[in-house]
Amino acid sequence: MSYKYIMENAIEIKNVGKKYNITHQKGGYVSLRDVIMNILKSPFKHAKQKARKVIGKDAKEEFWALKGVSLTVKKGEVIGIIGANGAGKSTLLKVLSQITPPTEGEIILNGRIASLLEIGTGFHQELTGRENVFLNGAILGMTKKEITERFDDIVEFSGVKKFIDTPVKRYSSGMYVKLAFAVAAHMEPDILIVDEVLAVGDAEFRKKSLGKLDEVSKTEGRTILFVSHNMAMVEDLCNRSILLEHGKVKLIGETKKVIGEYLSKSNEKNRAIHNFRIDQHRDNQVTKISLLNDRNEPTSNFDSTKQFTVDIEYLVKQEVKGTMLSFLIYTADGNKLIHSDSFNYSGVIPESLEAGNHKTKITIPANLLNAGDYYIETIIRIPGFSSLDHRENIQFSISGENSLQGDVYGKNYEGILSIPLEHKTEEIK
Repeated sequence: MSYKYIMENAIEIKNVGKKYNITHQKGGYVSLRDVIMNILKSPFKHAKQKARKVIGKDAKEEFWALKGVSLTVKKGEVIGIIGANGAGKSTLLKVLSQITPPTEGEIILNGRIASLLEIGTGFHQELTGRENVFLNGAILGMTKKEITERFDDIVEFSGVKKFIDTPVKRYSSGMYVKLAFAVAAHMEPDILIVDEVLAVGDAEFRKKSLGKLDEVSKTEGRTILFVSHNMAMVEDLCNRSILLEHGKVKLIGETKKVIGEYLSKSNEKNRAIHNFRIDQHRDNQVTKISLLNDRNEPTSNFDSTKQFTVDIEYLVKQEVKGTMLSFLIYTADGNKLIHSDSFNYSGVIPESLEAGNHKTKITIPANLLNAGDYYIETIIRIPGFSSLDHRENIQFSISGENSLQGDVYGKNYEGILSIPLEHKTEEIK
């Protein structure tokens, strides 16, 4: 494994692989308290178990998050990286950002890299927005003079001027993203890596950010690697994209073609019941998603004139404070249509999610969606900070047959929504 720096291309990735060793534990989840109590009760037994680990008696499995990945990115090119959860997208970006080294292969870089991999990456919670701008700039290799020259533009672009002298621990997730993106975009890195963070900002800021990315790539010649589950954003910004599947490159080419391949072969497409393998290393995870019609029958094709439900089952091993369930619906081309959180109706973020098995039933009302294909995404998350578990690409279809969508000529109305609106007409005298 090695990193090299040359002038021909912005990035060259040659047969890169990243391996993790997974130790399999027998039995179910064990809390830290149980571990400590077992040590106190049976110290010799614990020592024997540790010895078995040292001499390699415990079962281990090699997991390749990336395998044989090769890619060349030219200067000024904007490359989209798409794929399902677990495909290796974030691992690839972390390897490129030199956060973690590859197990094998070679990476050739040309220029300074700035990364937006997670909300608030590189921000110090106790420092103000102003102080974090200078901190981030220093991390990116800028001098204090260079940061000062760009400071006003950064604050103006971010839209958080009113709170620039407030500690960032008091920022919302949207404010985090706005300031972090503004810093990275104005510090003039040669290569900018953006991983999904723009999904948190509001629509106006996303539009402004995409315009900025397009500007810096075309006029300033900067290279951008862009990861998003929003296929419309990827298609608007990237001429070429890469599809990852199980840590390997499935397809590289023109973005529209790559997106088409991804959507046509989404995991578990057109199925009504989705069961997910339990990960012993996760404290919170979605275990099952069921699509049910108005008669409570499993199906992934619904009549637009009738309501249907989505049952989400999830396991909580430990109580986590401030946790909630988010539910999203996307159109087939990746536009976010609905975003609903578990506290929407109460108006109060829940204090905690108690340990145990839970099921949330979400009802989609009749006459809401027009005929077409849609995708569901669910997230167990702590607002403003982290995603604890994330499931995506659960597809369903809406049929316009025998519905209000057919007009008097037997054609379907265009548009996404199919809400019947009252038309009240009166004569003007």
